[in-house]
Amino acid sequence: MKVKIHTLFQYLLETTDAAPEAIVGFSLAESPKLGAFLADLDPDLVLDWNGRDFRGLPELRDHVLSQAGLRSVCKIEDVLITAGAAEANYLAIMQLLQPGDEIVIETPGWPQAEVLARAIGADVIKVTRQETDNWHLPLDVLASKVTPRTKLIFVTNPNNPTGDLLSAGDVADLVKIADKVGAWLLVDEVYAGLEWDGPRAPSVAGLYARGITTGSVSKALGLQGLRTGWLICPDPGLVMDAVILRENSSEIMNIMGEVIAEVALRPERYKQAMEKARREGAANLAQMNQWVAKQDGLSWVTPRAGLIGLGRLPTGIDSDAFARVLLAEPYRTFLLPGSAYDQPSHIRLGVGGGAQVNLQNRLNRVAQALADRRR
Repeated sequence: MKVKIHTLFQYLLETTDAAPEAIVGFSLAESPKLGAFLADLDPDLVLDWNGRDFRGLPELRDHVLSQAGLRSVCKIEDVLITAGAAEANYLAIMQLLQPGDEIVIETPGWPQAEVLARAIGADVIKVTRQETDNWHLPLDVLASKVTPRTKLIFVTNPNNPTGDLLSAGDVADLVKIADKVGAWLLVDEVYAGLEWDGPRAPSVAGLYARGITTGSVSKALGLQGLRTGWLICPDPGLVMDAVILRENSSEIMNIMGEVIAEVALRPERYKQAMEKARREGAANLAQMNQWVAKQDGLSWVTPRAGLIGLGRLPTGIDSDAFARVLLAEPYRTFLLPGSAYDQPSHIRLGVGGGAQVNLQNRLNRVAQALADRRR
């Protein structure tokens, strides 16, 4: 099995050395500094594994269930702490899919599932979200593409990268679709808690015996560098399979990631951090909406949740070409082209980073590049 590079990651690698002065597209909340946690850290902490449970600190796993609204329906044994949501997705996909299986995925969507499935030799079935339908997931189309060969359905909620939001009814319908053929249903929830238009939907791990919820502290809490996420599933066999595969990859969690994440997810602290992330994200989103409305030929469907969305470029502008022009002098600004999500006429716009990113300055650079392209 050989995992091939995806367009998104290839672009990130190629632009690393460009040293941009500005980034348009912050996808996570403002990142706290280590000093904010020092008072809660034990200087005598041994920097080995946690010494208590290979699945992660029990108190951290309890917090994970609380923030997901699953304490009354799931047990801490249903939770595995992982190196971010990416590892959680990886562990589930790699243990569930075999060559010839079918996986149903959304597009635009997080590309990880497709990359891994193709490496395994599984058949990838795509369900397209349409911009004309405000990027909503067409459940009727998805249902028509699920067959007895479907082993796994993979979606993100809120959707990464469009910011669309599945309702409780939508998730319930997805469960029915998956259950009809006995498929697993994995819902990546890295942006959960940052809903602007509608409530957070129930996590699928509490609704379905083959439901898998993944998430992390990376996006809403801005703690991407901790590489701390989770997999939640009521099926003990799936969780153990994930533990076994992790034993042969990252093996155990890093203790500092676990400890700091546990502090960050303590109920009162988590509540305050989420209030800050929501307040700052909403302010940046309002600013982005105003800016997009002023740009000739540029449009976007306002995200209903999360910190990123896709902006449609003026007619005739290719996202890859525009991103490379923007990265060069005099703009020196990084943004991700929509080609990373099979949307070559779009660019990814982000409203993360809080107030400190000085969003307007970054948007001015993009506006100037767009104006220069029209000359």
